[in-house]
Amino acid sequence: MMLRGFIKVEMLGILGRDPEMRYTPSGRAVTSFSVVASRSWTTADGERREHHEWVNIVAWGKLAEICKTHLKKDQQVYVEGRLQTRRWTNDEGKQQVQIEVVADDMYVVGERRMGIEYADADESAHDDGDYPF
Repeated sequence: MMLRGFIKVEMLGILGRDPEMRYTPSGRAVTSFSVVASRSWTTADGERREHHEWVNIVAWGKLAEICKTHLKKDQQVYVEGRLQTRRWTNDEGKQQVQIEVVADDMYVVGERRMGIEYADADESAHDDGDYPF
């Protein structure tokens, strides 16, 4: 008997860009977007610190269409899903790895927020890279 496990992800954050929807060769909708979750704390020295964690989100099928229709950059969103690691070889022959959340559910939580800046954000973390489809 094979034991099974799963990793469930719950995330509340702000959309870093408008969702992008595509279709696979078989005609299935897929939408991708990035969400940033931020936290702040005070160090033992009294210095205020912030950290912004960017996460790539992928939605499929009907949920992909809903995300494309209802989400916009700078909106607050709650996403539930599972972690997925994708590996592929790019055109230069280099191995690529991307960890993302495959969304099972999505809720718009707040209004769109204008002009949010994340100075220490890792721009490459929410760059989709090359999809193998």
